[in-house]
Amino acid sequence: MSQYKIEAGTGQHIGDRQEQQDRVGLFAAPNAPGYMMAVVADGMGGKSGGALAAEQVVRTAKQLFDDFYPGNDVRHLLESILQEAHTVIKLTAVSAEKEPHSTLVAMVITPQQQAIWAHAGDSRLYRFSGPNFAERTRDHSYVEKLVSEGKIQSEEAKTHKLANILVNVLGSTTSPPYIEFGQRDNLQVNDCFLLCSDGLWHYFDDAELSAAVAANSPRQASELLIRKARDRGAPRGDNCTFAIVKLVEPPKEVKNYTVQKMRRAV
Repeated sequence: MSQYKIEAGTGQHIGDRQEQQDRVGLFAAPNAPGYMMAVVADGMGGKSGGALAAEQVVRTAKQLFDDFYPGNDVRHLLESILQEAHTVIKLTAVSAEKEPHSTLVAMVITPQQQAIWAHAGDSRLYRFSGPNFAERTRDHSYVEKLVSEGKIQSEEAKTHKLANILVNVLGSTTSPPYIEFGQRDNLQVNDCFLLCSDGLWHYFDDAELSAAVAANSPRQASELLIRKARDRGAPRGDNCTFAIVKLVEPPKEVKNYTVQKMRRAV
């Protein structure tokens, strides 16, 4: 039995752009109690193309999660979200004469105390253990490739002139997108997750993000992060979008009830 309660929230700001092209969602699975999903998509493509692409990612995620049942494979679910959203985005490009693309980062928490996630592009998932940074996804970007090859330092990536070039996105007409998975087992109280677009992570280091999430409720952390991102990004701030998922102590009455129920069973 899970010994934690899930607290979750989202944050979003248009920044200094004319249109909000990011999308975010938090979903429960109606046919699979105890499962929850968080998803963030960062749309690109000019005019309204990016917003349409990101909207399609989140809509696809919800539709497929609505049809998810206990015993189904979570990785297959995440793979299906990517492939189906990619196909529809490409069809939208043909009919709307636009060039929509989108990133994807999504995570599912299961009743088996697992977190399983997947991403494509440069929208990230961060995992924190209390106030400590534990890991994050690696961007599918040109500068991240340069970092991995030792050609530039990670500190140079944010300010590199080609920092906005992605090598893996949904909606691409030149190469199909690929998905990269991650997983954390034996989830515990104080494990925290942040899924976000580059309009957030660009303005923070890992320690700042972990401290903000650990020390605050999801709503308080959202307000703090948006305020700081706006201060640091203005007057050229990007769309800023994220989801925060925290595992916290369950209410005492719930824990007491569990103990009493177990004693009666004995």
